[in-house]
Amino acid sequence: MTTESAQLAKAQLLSQNHDLLTHFRHEESIKNLVAQRCQFVDELLQQQWQEHQLDQFPIALIAVGGYGRAELHPQSDVDLLFLIETELSPKAEQALSRYIAFLWDAGLEVGHSVRSLAQTLEQGRHDITIATNLLEARLLCGPQALYQSLHLSIRADDFWPASDFYIAKRDEQIARHAKASAFDLEPNIKTCPGGLRDIHTISWVAMRYFDAANIEALVGHGFLESDELDELLECQSFLWELRFALHLISGRDENRLLFDLQRQVADLLGYEDATQLGVEQMMKRYYRTVRRVMELNQMLLQLFKRATLGHTKALEIKKIDDDFQLRGKFIESITENLFDDPVQLMTLFLHAAKNSNIQGIYAPTLRSLRKARRAQTQPLLNLPACRAVFSEILRHPRGIAALSLMHRHGVLSSYLPAWRDIEGQMQFDLFHAYTVDEHTHRLLQNIESFAQTEQKDEFPLGSVLINQLPKKGLLVLAALFHDIGKGRGGDHSKLGAVDALDFCKLHGLNDHDGRMVAWLVENHLVMSVTAQRRDISDPDVVADFADKVRDAVHLSYLYCLTVADICATNEKTWNNWKGSLLRDLYFSTQRVLARGKEKPVDIRARVREHQAKAKKELLRRGVKEKSLDGLWQRFKADYFLRHQPNQIAWHAEAILKHKQDEPLVIISKHTTRGGTELFIYGKDKPKLFATVMAVLDNKNINVHDAGIMASKDQYVLDSFVILEQDGSPVSRISRIQGLRKTLIKALNSDTSKLPKFKKLSRKMKPFSVRTQVNFLPSRRHGTSMMELIALDSPGLLAKVGDIFYRCQVTLSAAKITTIGERAEDFFILQNTEGEQLNEVQQEMLRQNLITALTKPAQY
Repeated sequence: MTTESAQLAKAQLLSQNHDLLTHFRHEESIKNLVAQRCQFVDELLQQQWQEHQLDQFPIALIAVGGYGRAELHPQSDVDLLFLIETELSPKAEQALSRYIAFLWDAGLEVGHSVRSLAQTLEQGRHDITIATNLLEARLLCGPQALYQSLHLSIRADDFWPASDFYIAKRDEQIARHAKASAFDLEPNIKTCPGGLRDIHTISWVAMRYFDAANIEALVGHGFLESDELDELLECQSFLWELRFALHLISGRDENRLLFDLQRQVADLLGYEDATQLGVEQMMKRYYRTVRRVMELNQMLLQLFKRATLGHTKALEIKKIDDDFQLRGKFIESITENLFDDPVQLMTLFLHAAKNSNIQGIYAPTLRSLRKARRAQTQPLLNLPACRAVFSEILRHPRGIAALSLMHRHGVLSSYLPAWRDIEGQMQFDLFHAYTVDEHTHRLLQNIESFAQTEQKDEFPLGSVLINQLPKKGLLVLAALFHDIGKGRGGDHSKLGAVDALDFCKLHGLNDHDGRMVAWLVENHLVMSVTAQRRDISDPDVVADFADKVRDAVHLSYLYCLTVADICATNEKTWNNWKGSLLRDLYFSTQRVLARGKEKPVDIRARVREHQAKAKKELLRRGVKEKSLDGLWQRFKADYFLRHQPNQIAWHAEAILKHKQDEPLVIISKHTTRGGTELFIYGKDKPKLFATVMAVLDNKNINVHDAGIMASKDQYVLDSFVILEQDGSPVSRISRIQGLRKTLIKALNSDTSKLPKFKKLSRKMKPFSVRTQVNFLPSRRHGTSMMELIALDSPGLLAKVGDIFYRCQVTLSAAKITTIGERAEDFFILQNTEGEQLNEVQQEMLRQNLITALTKPAQY
């Protein structure tokens, strides 16, 4: 009977979830839905308390934690305290065990403890989490007197004094914030900065200090203003909606907005695709919401600190001017209604630029700033006096610190309307780890870091160039505007360049400076694309890039902007390989600009130079000149042009020592452009590229560059730049030995079938990338350049190599670029006659690639 009863209760709970989903779709108040779920569970627990005859024993059934707050989402844990007077009798223990088992069988996730009052208080005194849960205790069944004893005891002065409680919850929040960013791609809406826990923390501190029943009571205590309460509750309601939808869709206590759930949550909340995807609109509101919560949380906890720790040493006060003073490390206004004058609002941030001791804004001043921000009727840049102060901030060496503080407190969007449009703007992909405004904010901080001594090792060229720029403020402006056109549709670089030029004119910059800023915004991706997706060992590629940058000043500005931009995209994007590519492109372009573009590179002279330097080193090592000359006579001139002398020497020495019939596979001990070079030499064979790519993919190694060459007698001279998944070189001896052994075995094998590849990861499954194959003009005579855009699925390059073989296409070189879930790769191709592909061959290759990569299951 008990089992049948539990199954009936489980069915009722599931039925109620279905009803809640229906009401949720009809946009019923989330507050009501959360309360309905709680009331339904209350009634079930109370009914079963009677059914299990637990009312016969001196046990109080008490809801604690979130359930104690009477907030219950569809799959939330039901936290219970069974408070007992004395040790339970065997009969009571049996009844209680059956009751708890029933709740589990009914499908409730129950967290419970059985304690006496003394045990409860003892554990609560030593554990802030238990103490916090007890603050929200609510009696469901059992003796009122027993519950009342607990209620009074946890409010006694010796049970977590308000000051100790504040410090514990503040430290707990700091530790929690250190584990995650508010702008994670898959945020935890409960625990991340600005999430529900930050709202709870305010409530808990208030409950302890004021003995307040809920956050609404803070208004009556004069601690929270009514508009601030409305804002907090509005933010809480939206976060509740997200959490409620997550529970309904996932069927579990899920608080993370995972990629594979985000679209479904957006659909359930009624977001529709338009200029921006529905999921991007939802996430934009989410990121804006958590930023508002973070600001309110910071302000209110600072006010609590002043109230609860009032007995501690007062902060030192230093006067700044007639309107502002420094209180500790916080700036504070000392004039009433100061921000009625918008110029004073801007002046606060100018002081932040001028005074490195200013770390934040004092809470009462922040409250005044927030009121002024809400009362604003026009953008601050419309006011000439505000423009003058903003220009002074830009010119100041610490201007970026002030802009950072403006961004944190919403004043940058109050000044610049276009900034408000990108606040919280995200792109539903795996490449852009931050919202557009947060990415730009991080870019600005990267620019600031270039000048810091401790960054010279990581950014050696940037740390030199940043101090040589004629006007650093122009770089800062270009950074502010480089992505400001995103989310509008169209080319964001061009849209941003127009905005930047208008801004410069409005702020009185001369034509040269305005054009420089606009040029940087419009071309901010050019250097990155050239370095990572073009063959920068090709003099023509460098000459074309030099034409675009015009002069050394433009080049220096663009280099600094490019590096800062890449580093701000996500934490895994920057690596030594990219840094080396950009430095090589910078210096190659600098040489072209110095000698004049009208003087082309002497290709034959470069080949002779590379040969001479390599030969000198090899002769020093004892290599016989006759053997070396005999080897090199078999190589084409292009080989010597596209490899550096140290690489040529390394290859030649290994080949001359290699006497076996099997292929030569060597892996460099020293990095090449920040990566590890893999070199393969041996008789050419069908599907060699596909075989190598299959091995590397199954070894979890990324390929970034491929130079596919053949000698005059059809021996391959294939060179690859490889990296580990985290962007570091392949350096462990055991890793290198294992890779060599596997490659040699695969190259000696006659098997033509590709191996099985890993399954698509959970993060990748929600994304679809339409396979695109585009043929572009090639600067290399007799070759075709092909761009491939596709989902970066396991085994992609091996599959592409297999298709090249089946379509009788020869690969000469490849640039491999992964942008989140997208592969954007470039290949230099020829047909079997050593010529560029004709239109028929191009179309056949295009159709085969699209068919194969759209239907990966056939592999």
